[in-house]
Amino acid sequence: MCTDHSHRAMRVRPARPTRVLARRPGMGAALVLLLLAPLLGSAWVPAWVSAAPGAAGPTFIDITAQAGVRFTHVNGAFGKKYLPETLGSGVVVFDADGDGRQDLLFVNGTPWPGRPGAASLPAFYRNTGGAFVDATRGSGLDVELYGMGAAAADVDNDGRTDVYVTALGGNRLFKGLGGGKFADVTAKAGVADGGFSTGALFFDYDKDGRLDLFVAHYVEWTEKTDLHCTLDGKSKSYCTPESYTGQSGTLFRNRGDGTFENVTRQAGLSDPSAKALGVAMLDYDADGWMDLFVSNDTQPNRLYRNKHDGTFTDVAVSAGVAFSEAGVARAGMGVDAADYDGSGRPSLIIGNFSNEMMAVYHNEGKGLFIDDAPRSAIGRSTLLTLTFGCFFFDYDLDGRADIFAVNGHVADDIEKVQSRVTYKQRPHLFRNGGQGKFEEVAAAAGAALSTPMVARGTAYGDLDGDGDLDVVITTNGGAARVLRNDSDRAQGVLRVRTTGVESNRDGIGAHVQITVGGQRRWQIVKTGSSYLSQSELPLTFGLGTAAVVDEVRVTWPSGRVDVATKVPANRQITIREGSGVVESRSMTR
Repeated sequence: MCTDHSHRAMRVRPARPTRVLARRPGMGAALVLLLLAPLLGSAWVPAWVSAAPGAAGPTFIDITAQAGVRFTHVNGAFGKKYLPETLGSGVVVFDADGDGRQDLLFVNGTPWPGRPGAASLPAFYRNTGGAFVDATRGSGLDVELYGMGAAAADVDNDGRTDVYVTALGGNRLFKGLGGGKFADVTAKAGVADGGFSTGALFFDYDKDGRLDLFVAHYVEWTEKTDLHCTLDGKSKSYCTPESYTGQSGTLFRNRGDGTFENVTRQAGLSDPSAKALGVAMLDYDADGWMDLFVSNDTQPNRLYRNKHDGTFTDVAVSAGVAFSEAGVARAGMGVDAADYDGSGRPSLIIGNFSNEMMAVYHNEGKGLFIDDAPRSAIGRSTLLTLTFGCFFFDYDLDGRADIFAVNGHVADDIEKVQSRVTYKQRPHLFRNGGQGKFEEVAAAAGAALSTPMVARGTAYGDLDGDGDLDVVITTNGGAARVLRNDSDRAQGVLRVRTTGVESNRDGIGAHVQITVGGQRRWQIVKTGSSYLSQSELPLTFGLGTAAVVDEVRVTWPSGRVDVATKVPANRQITIREGSGVVESRSMTR
């Protein structure tokens, strides 16, 4: 039987005989840009940078129009209620052309075959330092496909960023040519990976200095196999993934010659029951090897421990992250990992369905996680929201990892059966108050976070060069949003960019630790995370009022360690493997 998501969310199992279903349970940025104009290639201060630095007011400001971003997602919906229409698409924040500024790539869907509508393309926006300019046409990324997610990194270690886009029916790998141009090398690389692909990430799982690729998959679905599900016994509604067979994710090993080898089965990652949406890389057991977390929708989550021999083993059940506290597989969407409490261990957040709460799996050490959400403000705030994209980031630069999450239901008629659950939903912003405690502060952060939306992907990056982290959000079948961070300009910051030599060129998987006033904080350089999206690669460390970073220590995937000492606050540094700090520039805040 098809059952609807609201019933699933309330954990009522459908009866089998009939098919009735549908829904699933200081100085401001303006001065920064003025001072850095020669470096940024812009001779003027853009209108989308704060004109009143340091003034009291909202934390996040919607500057989408001023920034020149005019992307609207196409999901192809025309009344048939096809399952892929509910999932939306992601966004990537990345330096596409090597100029030091973070560009944007919005993944897009298309009209369904045979349906009217103009060609629908992804949107590639180059950051000129004065505004974002649509550079899609002629970039090589202007390929029409029913896209889902994307990941970006220097796959071939040539110093240029490459892009992988997941889609329904076949994915694409675009080789970076420099200058914001790309070439489709999917066929040569052997990574088309047909089916229903969702999240993806690049990581060097075997530590050979080359980035490998993991691609998550959702369910077995085509237009021909689409099921009829209903909320009211009459009209069609969107089906739950429980109605469809799952699809295994795929692990591609980078051979180093421009081609990849499908090693899914050999690596122990074949999982035909998977219905995966979110993927994250983390070293949960601190053994120096990257592990893999996969969030599944209505199936148990997977935590794959890297066994150091090219294979993985799933330890999610014993680690306590496969199910909810009640032993139920939830609707896992986006995911991220970070050390939010200074324990030295990465914990996990996972976006789940309405009536399920977000998961906040605290890493207790010795391979065990405990979900702290039910006893926290996060659990109370997220009980009725359906969370897709989510990530850790230090939005107020006080040195503690905060949480951002975007929400929106999959059923546009959900309010017919659940009066307390809405289709459009507001984002969450949880401020880390220390000692593992969070408070919901979205209501005080401005109208941009008070606007309900049908949000899906989200990512962060320093878009305007002022040192704090801005946010980009995609909505399903709607307009994207760019939110400028106007947090306290008195807080200090250190941004760290890594360049590998023996390790992969981007330093993906590098462990970067800073010591400030006797306290240690760390992050890893990573791809993936959130939902169908990827945030920028440079790491941002909030320093609070500290004027100097006592030590910056980078442990590379190769095992080499580089150390820099007495680094002043409000600087952006580049650390090259084996050479230490090779570039340092001031960031006036």
